[in-house]
Amino acid sequence: MSSTTFSHYRQVCLLFRSPMEKENPAALSQKLDHSVEGKIKTRQPYGSHLEKAKPRSLVNLCIGVLGEHLEDIIPDLAEIAACFPPLVKITMAAIARRRKLLNDDVLISLAESSWDILDVSGSDVSDHGLARVAEKCKSLRAVDISQCSKISEQGVSELVQHCHLLEILRCGGCPKSENTARRCLRILKPKLNYVEEDSWEELDSMKIAKGAQSLRWLVWPKIDDDRKKKLAAECPRIIVNPKPSPIGFRGLEVPFEALPDIALDDPIVKDIDPTIWPVCAVASSVSIPSVSLSHNEISMAERFRLAFVERDARLAPKRAKNVRQHQRRENRDWVTKSTDAKSVALAAQLRKSLHID
Repeated sequence: MSSTTFSHYRQVCLLFRSPMEKENPAALSQKLDHSVEGKIKTRQPYGSHLEKAKPRSLVNLCIGVLGEHLEDIIPDLAEIAACFPPLVKITMAAIARRRKLLNDDVLISLAESSWDILDVSGSDVSDHGLARVAEKCKSLRAVDISQCSKISEQGVSELVQHCHLLEILRCGGCPKSENTARRCLRILKPKLNYVEEDSWEELDSMKIAKGAQSLRWLVWPKIDDDRKKKLAAECPRIIVNPKPSPIGFRGLEVPFEALPDIALDDPIVKDIDPTIWPVCAVASSVSIPSVSLSHNEISMAERFRLAFVERDARLAPKRAKNVRQHQRRENRDWVTKSTDAKSVALAAQLRKSLHID
């Protein structure tokens, strides 16, 4: 990235701090943490349809600009995001996931210890990235790893080992993720360790039990009946696939993070312009055959069609990136070669200087 481009992004970063530039760093950090908590932990991610639409804030508009050109700043994302507050970082991660750009490097560059939710569903995040984030974000309360073909039993084990406050886990959604969910049930169920002490007073709290001690809600839409009944018998406090109810579920209020119809990071990008991630619409149109279907039950023509659709969806982000790069190149050539463009640019600079004076 050139020095001019990097300077431009540094100026955009300052916009995130300008409304609070008179506050001291400690007060600013505390205020941002409260903002993140209120933004993520809200129980109703969507406002009433009767509420009047409000204009987007300057911060959200700037985040939208950065998200629209995210692929251009990914090589320097770790350095650029160093001055971002936690709320901006988690919003950038949500945009990267929707634009099919979220991988280990992007997630690790944006991870903040104050995060309490993590949505990497349908991304290229692997066991390595999940483990690194789990080590840093030990306060994670809700995690979505559904449709992540690169996350295995090892990554879930690291998540459970570091994040003792984990209450909600979403999994499954694709063949590899379904297999990971089946293999991880033994990890998620809390159980007592074997100890040799003679009395309870001699036991250390870390030796008493292992597993997902705080897990209460498991969202696994395709769990089979046998595993669901076995999990209910061995660990009844883990509720599988809860449904919203006005009186709650088993006397408990079902958090929106445990509802599969709502994306875990939807409240974070609620005020961001959705037109910046058009790839999401292409990816959602891909139909994945049911896991229960046998390989021989799919005709040869259907296999070719599914392979073409999958390849088209995989190449869609690259095509969109090429279109944007070509458009920017044309605009840059027009500015450098057209006398009208130079006149407009000089007039804008003159007007700005007169306004400042």
